[in-house]
Parts: sequence; C-alpha cells; structure tokens
Amino acid sequence: MVWAGVIFSSAALAVEPGVRSEISALLEQVAISGCAFERNGKQHSSADAADHLALKFKRGERYVTTTEDFIDRLASESSWSGKPYLVVCNNQEATSRNWLHNRLIEIRAHRPQP
Repeated sequence: MVWAGVIFSSAALAVEPGVRSEISALLEQVAISGCAFERNGKQHSSADAADHLALKFKRGERYVTTTEDFIDRLASESSWSGKPYLVVCNNQEATSRNWLHNRLIEIRAHRPQP
C-alpha cells in the first residue's frame, strides 16, 4: 500500500518473532496455571482463557507491537463490556493485566542471555 510516498507492506506490520514468542509463552502460562479466569462475570478454566486470549491476539494482532501491547490492549479487559478480566489463583484475585505483566517479568528473567 502506498500512502504519502511511504510504502507499507503487511510483512512490515507483522509482529516480530521475539514478541510472538513471548506472547506464546504467556498463553502457555495461562493454560497451565490452573487458575480461574473471570470474564464478564463468568469464570472460565485456564485452558479456555488461553484459547480466548489466543483468538483475541489473532483478531487484534494489528494493535500489537510489543508484548506489553498484547497485555494492555487485548488481554486485560473485555472489548465487549470494557470490564477488566480477573484471575483467581489460590483464593487470591488479581487483574489479568497485573497477573500477565508479572508472568512476563518471570519469562524474561528466565530467558537465556546472549
């Protein structure tokens, strides 16, 4: 596509492999967590939550440049109601935004350093 003399290709707008890898790792953390995920007042299993967030990423990938974008723009609240997603683990409740940001910190801390 040409706009104002600048050429954009769909490849140039794609999510970078490192970001995609971190998002995949986050989705895996959600799936294996065993936590309950609350969305619009209903609780869902961790596997269902991971599937839902993967679908949101697939549909909203164009809004993601960083892993933080994925968390803040797609994985933190309902696009339908605007209500925050909640995570319930070990009888403790947290917003999915905080829970996912904490998992991202852990993922990055355990990533092999070059």
